[in-house]
Amino acid sequence: MKIGSIDLGPRPVMLAPMEDVTDVSFRQICREQGADMVYTEFVSADAVIRNIDSTLRKMVINPGERPAAIQIYGREVGPMVEAARIAEQAKPEVLDINFGCPVKKVAHKGAGAGMLRNSPLMLEITREVVKAVNLPVTVKTRLGWDCNNKIIVELAEQLQDCGIQALTIHGRTRSQMYNGEADWTLIGEVKNNPRMTIPIIGNGDITSAEKLAEYYDRYGVDGIMVGRASIGAPWIFREMKQYLADGTIPEITRHEKMALLRRQIDESIDRIDEYRGILHIRRHLAATPLFKGIRNFRETRIAMLRANTKAELTAILDHIENDIFPSLEETIEK
Repeated sequence: MKIGSIDLGPRPVMLAPMEDVTDVSFRQICREQGADMVYTEFVSADAVIRNIDSTLRKMVINPGERPAAIQIYGREVGPMVEAARIAEQAKPEVLDINFGCPVKKVAHKGAGAGMLRNSPLMLEITREVVKAVNLPVTVKTRLGWDCNNKIIVELAEQLQDCGIQALTIHGRTRSQMYNGEADWTLIGEVKNNPRMTIPIIGNGDITSAEKLAEYYDRYGVDGIMVGRASIGAPWIFREMKQYLADGTIPEITRHEKMALLRRQIDESIDRIDEYRGILHIRRHLAATPLFKGIRNFRETRIAMLRANTKAELTAILDHIENDIFPSLEETIEK
């Protein structure tokens, strides 16, 4: 699959942009684990043009995470164009426009998925951003605003006419948020539309290597984007890439997985500070499948998610790795 001149190879697996998740450390780890392309957290066009430091830091791309895309969102043409030009200076491989974020504070102000209720403005923003920058522009959106307004098949053609070079579709409406099951049938319909010539990337509920391969075969998309299943589990990309290559799942030990989580903790603290770095990483610790299914783990889990210092958190992880993991292995052997 190609986005402009960027060749991601056949059946690429991409890290979806996720607010407060896809920071620079996580993106680089996911690339090392096999993700073919990564996306920044989405950045507000208004915050970019106001030079808000925390927003500008989100657009810093390290060499080891490339190819990478910066994703921007907004509700007005002028700020989106200006923000796109500023983002271009960070030299991402791709500039992505977010027309899919469903959260109230974004969508109800007319940005993100809110644009699904104003497709003329969505198309105007897209056309002007494409004209403003000299790099591939892509769009990420949803099926429509609600179940009565699933406009994606027609909208996809209109976005293509604006000059975008790939389209990512999340298989839910805005009103669904992240509830229910993602519906890929309309994603497949867009892909099979003979008038569509740009790559179509599917997104939503890809939780395993087996499901990834199944949906590639069933819907024929050019690429697949993985989001929530990667939180606390960046090794999922290694599993997915090997399964696509030879139909097997690699053996990744608990200790290898723990090492990746510890690295995220260290890099989060180094990037921010001890207290806020630990707060930031709790989302990964809470979501990781590494600790799921461990009996009598509740108290340890609560202590882990309440730890406020690196020393405290490290001691808990040491206990898990040195005491709990070996007991699990003994149980398996018996």
